[in-house]
Amino acid sequence: MLVIPFAIYSIWMIVTALFEGDARLFQIPDSTGIIVYTIMACIITGMILPVYCVRESFVTGAVNMFQIGFNSTRRTIFASALTIFFGYPAMMLLSPFGTDSFAYNLLLLLPTAIASVMVCWVLIGTHVQAFVREGGIIISIAAGSLVTAWLFCITSFVHSPPARMQPALVGFLVLGLAAAAFFFAVRDIYATSIFVTFGLAWVMGDRIGVSGTPAAMPAVYGSAFLAVFTLIGIHRYFLRNYRTVRVP
Repeated sequence: MLVIPFAIYSIWMIVTALFEGDARLFQIPDSTGIIVYTIMACIITGMILPVYCVRESFVTGAVNMFQIGFNSTRRTIFASALTIFFGYPAMMLLSPFGTDSFAYNLLLLLPTAIASVMVCWVLIGTHVQAFVREGGIIISIAAGSLVTAWLFCITSFVHSPPARMQPALVGFLVLGLAAAAFFFAVRDIYATSIFVTFGLAWVMGDRIGVSGTPAAMPAVYGSAFLAVFTLIGIHRYFLRNYRTVRVP
């Protein structure tokens, strides 16, 4: 049950390192590089590959729509709106990196956040939870949270290098634990992606360069749109092809 999810995680890490980390894409923004990274690492590897695995798990009954975070439109809008309402002002007030480029950072990191949520929590988190569910809901959620938090923390190594590694790892681990708790509590992929985007803007603020930002803005906007559009398409795919039927 866990072999394929961890294999997809490994592939996603390698592709992310190749197209973003090794190229220092966030530090030296390049329009073509941003688009290619978004398509290859975030959409194909980070979103579409997990869908294949999750789809197979639907057939076996290992996961359902609620567990992977796809809910009704009303619930999603409500959860996302609350996340933005509380998250954006908090980040604007508390961010140590200033507010001048904060919107740019959020849009730049949004595809990465969506892919991270898809791989770490929608894919691996739900499968780990299903793997140990015989131990009860508390143990299964705790196991899923701890495993995914550490896996998310490890992703720090494949992104553009930080100024100091130790604080970066601590930041990623704390964000991973918080995001895991948020996902398993809210069970909404859109709201969790927003939450992780805010968190990444905080922990990766020192990895994002400001030179070339105006020239890269069209690519950043386009990449964010592509990632969100793909996520909505995946959501519609599951709604049209799969149903969770509650048996009395």
